[in-house]
Order: sequence, then structure tokens, then C-alpha cells
Amino acid sequence: MFSLALITLLSSAGQADTAFALTSPVVATGLGTRQVFNGFGCTGENLSPPLQWSGLPEGTRSLALLVHDPDAPTGGAGWWHWTIYDIPATASGLPEGVTADKGLPPGATQGPTDFGRPGWGGPCPPAGHGDHRYVFTLYALGSEALAVPEGASASLIGFFVNQTALGSASFELRYGR
Repeated sequence: MFSLALITLLSSAGQADTAFALTSPVVATGLGTRQVFNGFGCTGENLSPPLQWSGLPEGTRSLALLVHDPDAPTGGAGWWHWTIYDIPATASGLPEGVTADKGLPPGATQGPTDFGRPGWGGPCPPAGHGDHRYVFTLYALGSEALAVPEGASASLIGFFVNQTALGSASFELRYGR
């Protein structure tokens, strides 16, 4: 089961910014079996969704993508489903099913998720817990590379991302089981 919701695109100053956009065909169809995690009682293909972006803010030197479920029952921390940073500013999207060996732009790094490893970890909310929100946020960064220390958590990566963010674009999808 899925439902959809879109978040207004925001610049880092909090103003509506129609130029910087993050999109995916999944926004129209919702998260489904192709994206759902395969484990923890869920049965899916665990493929990252395809993403496209445009209208990067002036001065963008790299990008970072963070995908977070704020509704996960973790005592308030939510759940990190995907972290990618040092995406070259020349990239305009990611194909479906990104892995370390396929579809990741040269120089980009997938950071850890709350599944305990790098790479896409699809939705898998607890059965009967209702719909969860999956927030996809692309950050335009003013640096070519982040000084992320080895072994950094997704939250620490987010901290480094926000230190150099020029703007961001987001959308939100919902999924429950």
C-alpha cells in the first residue's frame, strides 16, 4: 500500500525555489515492490528509484542526496535509507538500481544507512504501523568534496552536508504495510 505527497521545493533560505527541482517517475506511481527492502519481513527488489534534477543554484560544485524516514520507531531518530555525497555537479540524475558498481557517478560516495551498510535500503516499515514518510532531499553544495571522516554515520554526513549547502530540493513519498 502506498500514498503520495509532495513537499514544496525550498532553498536553503526557506524561500520557494521553482528553479531547483528533484523529480522521479516514482512520484506518480508511489513506492512499490521494486523499491521495497528485501528483509525484516518485507519482500521487495530493493532497487533505488530513478531520480532526475535540474536548475542547480549558482555556485554548485557537488551534490548530496539523503533519504530519511522520520516516522521509523527509533526513539525519535528516524531511519536513514540512503546517503550519497560528492556527486559531481555535472550529473543530472541517477538511474534505477544504483549500486557501488552500477550507476554511481564517478567520484560519488554512498555512505552508510541504518541498515548497517552503504547503498539504497528500501522502505520496510513495521506491519500495521501505518504509512511512513520517505523524504528524498538533494542538496546543492558549495564544495567539490566533503571532508567526511571514515566511518561517519548518516547523521554526521548530514551535518557536513548542511555546512556547505547552497540550496535543496525535496519530495516525499509514503509507504505502509
